[in-house]
Amino acid sequence: SNPCLPLPVLQVAHCQMVKDLSACLLGQSLRVDCRYENKTSNPLTYEFSITKDNRKHVIHSTISVSENIYRGRANVTMHKNLVCLYLQSFTTSDEGVYMCELKATNDYTGNQIKNITVIKDKLEKCAGFSLLIQNTSWLLLLLLSLPLLQAVDFVSL
Repeated sequence: SNPCLPLPVLQVAHCQMVKDLSACLLGQSLRVDCRYENKTSNPLTYEFSITKDNRKHVIHSTISVSENIYRGRANVTMHKNLVCLYLQSFTTSDEGVYMCELKATNDYTGNQIKNITVIKDKLEKCAGFSLLIQNTSWLLLLLLSLPLLQAVDFVSL
């Protein structure tokens, strides 16, 4: 929690807007979470891109035009303090350095950028409720172990 110090020259508070960038696998899709701190109520524009073989490819953007190969596969959802990129049919050819760039309208602090290197074999599965539904055996195991735990408590009395 570093306080935003106003710049004496421009009198604009310069803060790191993008706080965290993480990636995970959701079924066959890649999900990239770009968490940010909302400093303004101004509309937010975003750009998700990938750099591979020293070339930048725009995946999904409201700042510039996204490339054809990604256009049909990518979509973005916006939540409170979170911009999520979903890239369908994620394969090893989609590995590279993913970049999230955010810009608030009329914000002169410049674009806020964060990178993450995405390698398919190193990705974790996305945590969350959807995973729980698929993995019912875990839930069943928990329910089955409850009477056992109560029995153990009873013995220790």
